[in-house]
Amino acid sequence: MECSCKKKIRSEEEKKVLINRINRISGQINGIKNMIEDDRYCQDVLIQLSAVEKSIKSLAGIILDHHIHSCLIDSIKNGDYSVVDEISDLFKRF
Repeated sequence: MECSCKKKIRSEEEKKVLINRINRISGQINGIKNMIEDDRYCQDVLIQLSAVEKSIKSLAGIILDHHIHSCLIDSIKNGDYSVVDEISDLFKRF
């Protein structure tokens, strides 16, 4: 995993894992849409929304972990300490 010029180079395996997770999340979202169209009970919809939220946070965690272990480390090794502010801002969002 390399990081250059703010563009992440991901391996095909890493892309596959991330895309599979995104596809699963899309399926969950479509399921929620169907639940709403079918007038399902609010609690059931809310439970599924919570599951989607956790899935998205998990995906974000994987990407953040890879970012820290590749982009952040590489930038610091190259003397670019501005990434510390970048990672601090990311943690504030999550």
